[in-house]
Amino acid sequence: MNSMNERSTGLSNESTQDKQVIRMGVTDLSFHRVTAAVVAHVIRIMGKEVQPSYTLHEANFNQLGDGKVDMICSAWLPHSHGLYRQHVEEQISTRQLGLHYEAYALWGVPDYVPVELVASIEDLLKPEVQQRMRPIIQGIGEGAGITRFSKDIMTQYGLTAAGYQFRTGTQADCVAAFEAATAVNDWVVVPLWHPQFLHHQYPIRDLQDPKGLLGGKDNAVLLANEQTLTLNFSPTQIQVLDNIVLSNQIVAELDYAANRQGLSEDEAAANWLMANPQHLAAWLAPLLNPS
Repeated sequence: MNSMNERSTGLSNESTQDKQVIRMGVTDLSFHRVTAAVVAHVIRIMGKEVQPSYTLHEANFNQLGDGKVDMICSAWLPHSHGLYRQHVEEQISTRQLGLHYEAYALWGVPDYVPVELVASIEDLLKPEVQQRMRPIIQGIGEGAGITRFSKDIMTQYGLTAAGYQFRTGTQADCVAAFEAATAVNDWVVVPLWHPQFLHHQYPIRDLQDPKGLLGGKDNAVLLANEQTLTLNFSPTQIQVLDNIVLSNQIVAELDYAANRQGLSEDEAAANWLMANPQHLAAWLAPLLNPS
């Protein structure tokens, strides 16, 4: 797929050995990985090689600040990862590019849970809801915005005192707990985010958060070291990176392909780009039509 696109666009004639290597930090969750695979595909079309580095949220930003990676895909700004970016900016200047999706954290329930009983996080305290709702709220790992927000929710809404328990774990733990509950139509709360492949498969209703502890919407962007960006990419190539716009629905679809259809992240990205050539053409327009 990569070489075919490079030949058809005429944008790369370099041998693999001659290609510039771009070091990309990727948060090691599947929806970040599929998004990064799309961006890496575009960078390869521009004649460069991509060396991904998979680690967790805060460690990614530490690598960017330490000069161990050239960019992060994707940074959630300004809320979830804003503090991490501030720390990076104490060491280097950064630039954000593109809009991969509009990320936001949520607490959700399967839509078979009656909305008239459970519309808000506060409703979890109703005695009739507590009798039905699974008390374990299974989250993901430390460092994730949804984990920080969920811990605040547990205390500030009085959920811990009411007998609910929030647990950290892996994304797989979170998904498994949700799917085990829905398989038997149990009531369950899932700390989640958009985009994520469960939204492509299950109707999940967001719970209202009157206290505003889940933060606002974040723009998921490519966050690059300003110095290495201008060294490694021409202004026109930087415009291409800034042109990359996806959506929550697109990334959820890509994430579903990687998690449920047995595709690698690169295969999911390549298949989607093959089926949606108009997106790639729009992103590459500055190079294809320099006038």
